[in-house]
Amino acid sequence: MVKSILKTITLSEFLRLPETKPANEYIDGKIIAKPMPQGKHSTIQDELVPTINTVVKPKRVARAFPELRCTFGGRSTVPDISVFAWNRIPRDENGEVANAFLIAPDWTIEILSPDQSQTKVIKNILHCLKHGTQIGWLIDPLEQTVFIFCPKQETEVFDESDTLLPVPDFASELQLTVGDLFAWLLE
Repeated sequence: MVKSILKTITLSEFLRLPETKPANEYIDGKIIAKPMPQGKHSTIQDELVPTINTVVKPKRVARAFPELRCTFGGRSTVPDISVFAWNRIPRDENGEVANAFLIAPDWTIEILSPDQSQTKVIKNILHCLKHGTQIGWLIDPLEQTVFIFCPKQETEVFDESDTLLPVPDFASELQLTVGDLFAWLLE
């Protein structure tokens, strides 16, 4: 169930509020609490971030971030995994990774929790695509299905164990099947 605080505030007011666990998101002038991740969600997230980073990070192609606040297009959301091409990772004056990410990720990944609204999550993915994200994944652990969203393309559904999951061009060396992804739940 999605809980929202009814009072409408501005994005700048929202960004001044202290962070919460689980994170709050700012959508359409309202604060919406993300549900607390559960076992399947946490397992997939915990395995997927290093799997992506093992492929893209050593060559400085991209980097995957778990639970990173991304603020752009009038919203401030926290995708389960945000992947940024290396040259798009915001940096501070010291060249270090910045604290504020005010751009859309290149690849957004959401892992559906049992009490989470699939509609809300899809809207967040579509918002990312509208603002420059190349690909969005919606992973449904209960159905063992991955929905793939790309700009101006029909949504694809992947639920066959041996099917290779599509990734952005910059991560083309990542070879992950539906079966590989959901096998993590057995470990």
